[in-house]
Amino acid sequence: MASIATVEDLEARWAQTDRSPQDNGSVELIVRRPAPDQREPLERATFTAEVGLLGDDWLRRHGDDIEAQITLMNSRVSQLLAGDKSRWAEAGDQLFVDLDISQDNLPPGTRIQLGGVIMEISRKPHTGCTKFARRFGGPARKWTATETGERERRRGVYAFVIQDGEIKVGDRIRKLA
Repeated sequence: MASIATVEDLEARWAQTDRSPQDNGSVELIVRRPAPDQREPLERATFTAEVGLLGDDWLRRHGDDIEAQITLMNSRVSQLLAGDKSRWAEAGDQLFVDLDISQDNLPPGTRIQLGGVIMEISRKPHTGCTKFARRFGGPARKWTATETGERERRRGVYAFVIQDGEIKVGDRIRKLA
């Protein structure tokens, strides 16, 4: 766990963190989850409307809940909570992006292009779970769940694939609509 003790500590550190771009962001990390509690960092991955991230266990965990197909987390939040990039994957998300994923910047229904893939931002809220709190601490979960944390989507955002394709680490992210 990162050496952050309280929600107040997190808020103070976040206030000193530069914000991510609202458009023209970048893909910082791709993580496939082939089985429960397994994480596989990838340099590139294929995404389809049918299965989400190819080789991920989303279908087993969520069935046909298309609204929860892909999870994106802001890389600057990941850095704050996990510290070393090697720990980001513990959050359980598939894409770590340097992009403002807040509700104001990416309201539900917004489409984004990541490499060759087009995704739509889901209406379903992405909230922290017990595993997230265990990995990063109770204060981290509380900090992501504050009113501001939810508006900024500090815990992340769900999306689903509209156009199949490939995403590579370093690919640009553009807002389409």
